[in-house]
Amino acid sequence: MSSDTKVLTKKEQNNSLFEKIKPHLELIAASLSGVFIALGWIFDKYGFGTDSIIAYLLAFVIGGFAKAKEGIEATYENKELNVEMLMIFAAVGSAIIGYWTEGAILIFIFAVSGALETYTMNKSHKEISSLIELQPEEALLISNGYEKRVPVSELRVGDHILIKPGERVPSDGMIIKGQTNIDEAAITGESMPVSKGDQADVFAGTVNMTGAITVQVTKESSDTLFRKIIQLVQSAQSEKSPSQLFIERFEGTYVKVVLFVVVAMFFLPYFLLGWSWHESFYRAMILLVVASPCALVASIMPASLSAISNGARHGILVKGGVHLENLGHLEAIALDKTGTLTKGKPEVTEVIVKEGLKKEQLLWRAASIESHSNHPLAMAIVKYAKQNVTKDLFHPDSLEDIPGWGVKAEVHGEQWKIGKAAFVGKEDVDQFADGKAKELASSGNTLVFIEINGELCAMIALKDVVREETKLAIDHLKKQGIHTVMLTGDSEKTARAIAAESHVDEFFAECLPESKVEHLKQLKAKYKTVAMVGDGINDAPALAIANVGIAMGGGTDVALETADIVLMKNDLPRIADAINLSQRMNKIIKQNVIFSILVIMLLISSNFFQMLDLPYGVIGHEGSTILVILNSLRLLKS
Repeated sequence: MSSDTKVLTKKEQNNSLFEKIKPHLELIAASLSGVFIALGWIFDKYGFGTDSIIAYLLAFVIGGFAKAKEGIEATYENKELNVEMLMIFAAVGSAIIGYWTEGAILIFIFAVSGALETYTMNKSHKEISSLIELQPEEALLISNGYEKRVPVSELRVGDHILIKPGERVPSDGMIIKGQTNIDEAAITGESMPVSKGDQADVFAGTVNMTGAITVQVTKESSDTLFRKIIQLVQSAQSEKSPSQLFIERFEGTYVKVVLFVVVAMFFLPYFLLGWSWHESFYRAMILLVVASPCALVASIMPASLSAISNGARHGILVKGGVHLENLGHLEAIALDKTGTLTKGKPEVTEVIVKEGLKKEQLLWRAASIESHSNHPLAMAIVKYAKQNVTKDLFHPDSLEDIPGWGVKAEVHGEQWKIGKAAFVGKEDVDQFADGKAKELASSGNTLVFIEINGELCAMIALKDVVREETKLAIDHLKKQGIHTVMLTGDSEKTARAIAAESHVDEFFAECLPESKVEHLKQLKAKYKTVAMVGDGINDAPALAIANVGIAMGGGTDVALETADIVLMKNDLPRIADAINLSQRMNKIIKQNVIFSILVIMLLISSNFFQMLDLPYGVIGHEGSTILVILNSLRLLKS
């Protein structure tokens, strides 16, 4: 029995190891192919001819298997030849005329590019499963006065569910009993919890923070806003870019033309020009080698990798050359507010105390009361007090949390109330400090009021402040002729204040994930190439639908994995640097492409006029590849 268990455990370990290396198999195969090419070259140099051919054959099989399989399957499905097949023919053709090294290198270059493409695609989809996990699997259903745990999938429209403090909301619905604060960061991205009461809407995946609430389900589990976020991300990621579609259309034509001309070279010169069969076959093989687009492939990949390495050194993580290429054509950029333009956490901006009261003493007592709450506003007040008050915080005599309103406390016989304006009386608020509350609110502040023994005594203004580097970053983008847009779930008033402070050209307020996607589609229709910058789960659909998705390094896993580019140090000005790097890369790629095409045309025409022998064709072909790679390596310099 124990031996069976050991065997089972060993199988499980082997399966686990295979699952870990499975996404990297193509890259491992390409690397092994490179090793065998090196061995083949060494064997050939020292006179081990048979061993050299065996090494090259292993390089062909190991490096070319994945691409050959992909090319054959695509050819069978689409009934059309592709570049993968041309690479195989060219490599085999090189081997037939004795040039094993060139054929193996061709396979190696193509294998590496394919492996990197597969690896990037795997990474971009990796964390969607973690997004799904945020939605609870079970809900507490209330039926005939009894509570029962049921799978979320069994909930139906009209069902009543109980959501306790600290639990995630399992389904979209409407509150029919209770009052609470809801953390909607998963949906809106805003760090401030929202007070919710009777008839208020709640969304699946958000967190109930304070009070128990009874919710009537309004949508099926498959139709919730949270589920739509997942679907939007997956749908956007499956869309192909125009350049990708163009390449797919181009490759079929290219392969047909090359193969047609190669076949023609077998016969036409023999019948029309009097060449021998040997000469015709020899020239056809040269054509197959020199027409293979090694230099064209090398025009893009090394340049992309060099630019990506340069970016990584400067805190810009790019997931593929195509994304960096798109960045150079950027015409507009949309930016999430919370955590992107702003720090993402509220900070105390001003404390106003009634005349005759000591500010430090009042702040000390208020912070002592708020220290018992996990509300972001309360935590910000406590942090501010600790920085400005020398005394240690204490425990109030009594404390009562009023969900959606604030807290009540007794401190040394005094009755304290800390919370929103309606909690202490709006009339008193309007008259306090000569109406300062309206001014602070209009500039994007959230206000907390303090009442002692029925008298309004203080007002604390808090704000998710704009990052210090935001203005500089936006100004740099505008100098590059890029239109800047802010997208936020905040109210119109707050959004307007933050937009003015951060210097963006335009803003859209009260945005849910769906509306962010719609705004991105509108921007794409107007400006063609558009980027989206965000950090939250709610930004994931917009990051995916944008031509270039840019995530802040401190953002959620889903945002980081959905995005095409990650600013590892949350450094917004790096976006302008990335655009400059992209423009440099695009310039070098154009140089490489033009040069490689001219060389291929020169080699092909020389072959037709019988002016090119195979060794010189190989030197010209591989030499042009080396030159474009060296040109690409210039991008490694800062």
